[in-house]
Amino acid sequence: MSLSAFSARLFPTIRSQVIARAAPASFARFYATKKFTAEHEWILIDDGVGTIGITDHAQSALGEIVFAELSELKVVEKGDTIGSVESVKAASDIYAPISGEVIAVNQELNDSPGLLNESPEIDGWLCKIQISNEDEIKDLLSEEQYTKFCEESH
Repeated sequence: MSLSAFSARLFPTIRSQVIARAAPASFARFYATKKFTAEHEWILIDDGVGTIGITDHAQSALGEIVFAELSELKVVEKGDTIGSVESVKAASDIYAPISGEVIAVNQELNDSPGLLNESPEIDGWLCKIQISNEDEIKDLLSEEQYTKFCEESH
């Protein structure tokens, strides 16, 4: 007999009371949603905040990124320039995929712009925006739509 089965036999009432207390009655789980733009930005939306960066497709097209200009902490509208990246091949502006207030920027990119190549969709995030107009989210692309868009544009 396993230890858990043995303890369940000895303490059935205590065990069920602990489990009942551990799970709140009104437990709601929210999941982060990742969306994309036709300009090759990604946005991970979690609890009203969008973390923004360039896609793996964009970094691959740009080549080795040597400089990242980061946004200031300010209010932005969808489509506003929120930074730029420069590579050995080209320079590219980054646009706000949604409206809101820039509440954080990834200062690590000042010293390590190569993070945009090494980990563009995780550690290479550019800024975080407190979303002011959630209706704009519906205009963004799903991962499947973005993949199809990239395939069709080549």
